[in-house]
Amino acid sequence: MKKVCVILAVAAISSLMAADGNRIYASKCFSCHGDKASKQAMNKSQIIAGWDAEKTVKSLTGYKNGEGGPMKAVMKPIASGLSDEDMKAVAETIASFK
Repeated sequence: MKKVCVILAVAAISSLMAADGNRIYASKCFSCHGDKASKQAMNKSQIIAGWDAEKTVKSLTGYKNGEGGPMKAVMKPIASGLSDEDMKAVAETIASFK
C-alpha cells in the first residue's frame, strides 16, 4: 500500500511540474505571434499556427543556438529561456492552433 501511495504522489508531483504550453505561449509568444499564433511577428515572420510540433522545436532550438532567419536577434533570448520540455510543450500548443 505504501508503494502505491508513493507512486501516486510522484505522478501527482510530476504532472504539476510538467511544462504548460498554453502558459508558455501566453507569456512568451502571444505578444508578437498573436491569438492562436495567427499573425506574423513584427510583420516579418511566418504565421506559425498549426506548425508541426517537430518543426517548431527545431526552429526554437536553432534560435537558442543563435541560428535562424531575420528574427534570430529577437528570438534567441526567448528560446534560450526555454528548456527542452518547455519547447516541446509550447510546440504542441502551437500545433493545436489550426
